[in-house]
Amino acid sequence: MLALDLDGTVIEPREAVRPAVIAAVKRVIAAGIRVTIVTGRMYVGARPIALELGLEGPIVCYQGAVIADAQSGAFEREVALPNAVARKIYEIAKPLGYHVQFYRDDKFYVEEYNAYAELYERTSGTKAQIVPSLLEAFAGHDSTKVNIVTDPARAADGYDVLKRELGSAAYVTRSNPEFVEMLSPSCNKGAAVKIVAERYGIPMDRVMAVGDSYNDLPFLEAAGFAIAMGSAPAELKALANAVVGDVHADGVAEAIDRYVLVA
Repeated sequence: MLALDLDGTVIEPREAVRPAVIAAVKRVIAAGIRVTIVTGRMYVGARPIALELGLEGPIVCYQGAVIADAQSGAFEREVALPNAVARKIYEIAKPLGYHVQFYRDDKFYVEEYNAYAELYERTSGTKAQIVPSLLEAFAGHDSTKVNIVTDPARAADGYDVLKRELGSAAYVTRSNPEFVEMLSPSCNKGAAVKIVAERYGIPMDRVMAVGDSYNDLPFLEAAGFAIAMGSAPAELKALANAVVGDVHADGVAEAIDRYVLVA
């Protein structure tokens, strides 16, 4: 099975998928190899790319909190962040001036429409749901994940604060430069891709994973063969079995031609 991250790997955020990557993925499918995507995106933001690549079957969304059917959108598995933990994140982040987003039913909720909400709309392909109070809107409801959207220069500090304050109550990770994301502690990309592989009866040593950012660490660690994009941080490159070019160099197509469809 070939498992692909999206943003920074298959696609540059807010840009089109490059034709060489689409063609390469379709060659893999035609060869009888399973392909899935493993992304932090909401399903609504992942679906157009999944369809463009010609994917069928389960895909991983929300950093591993959701496994959904690529075609129908049915959530086959969802492990949400408990309401009490989401509330704690809010109470930590808001006084520090961070923009906070909660998620339910494949929609994202904010208290203010601002540049961060607009950025996320363009990334996710869906409109923000604006509510007077996230805590009131989610009273009695868990959140699929919680996302902090901020300036890239503030994201590392936000990650450090939230990881320290939340401890084992949540899985805290970085994805796009502007995002700090919190999920149920049982969720990550590595755990989710194992579930998908098991459904196909594919052992993990027959899974190749391609990723580019910190949230891909458990994903690459779980795979039998790990590939880091050229834009990936040093930590990913250090554990990867191979490194390919970045998005604009069609790194996924390079990975497929060099390590999947080997003549």
